[in-house]
Amino acid sequence: MQELKDRIVNEGKVLPGNIIKLDGFLNHKVDCQFLSRVADAFAEIFDIDNVDILLTAEASGIALTSICATKWGIPMIYAKKAKSDNIEGGLYQSEIYSYTYKKHVTQIVSKEWLTEGQHVLIIDDFMANGEAVRGLCDIVEQAGGILEGVGIAVEKGFQGGGDRLRDLGYNYHALAVIEEATPDHITFRE
Repeated sequence: MQELKDRIVNEGKVLPGNIIKLDGFLNHKVDCQFLSRVADAFAEIFDIDNVDILLTAEASGIALTSICATKWGIPMIYAKKAKSDNIEGGLYQSEIYSYTYKKHVTQIVSKEWLTEGQHVLIIDDFMANGEAVRGLCDIVEQAGGILEGVGIAVEKGFQGGGDRLRDLGYNYHALAVIEEATPDHITFRE
């Protein structure tokens, strides 16, 4: 998606540790009109008519996924990082290592909202090592769901998370794959 690549180059910042900061439009200050166009790009890739529910990870994937859900008329859920008192019944859980927070976290989804046979599309804003998405795929499998695909807005290709998902045969697509990032230059995979 060329508009996404242009915004990454023009508005993104590369911080020490290969952190790519896109929080001016993607996941802190959110450009909803732009994310609506990102949703349109995903709708051209995935068979939206065959999706029962969208799944993302707390917290930065929620904005993009909620816009997709609204545009497509499909409900969404997100995996929480902590159990709250208002979650009843059983839980699906997956342990992951968060690249962003540099610690292990447990993703949880209530069994009430993700059930056997549901066709699930995972949407997320960003992928580095792919741990969050790996955990979401694990949760879909635990539930007996049917994973229709994984859509990522921005992938840090040099960290290998997307390549691992492609190698496993998932219906995986990223709209922009960053191959190299320095404070002076960003190169995209073609």
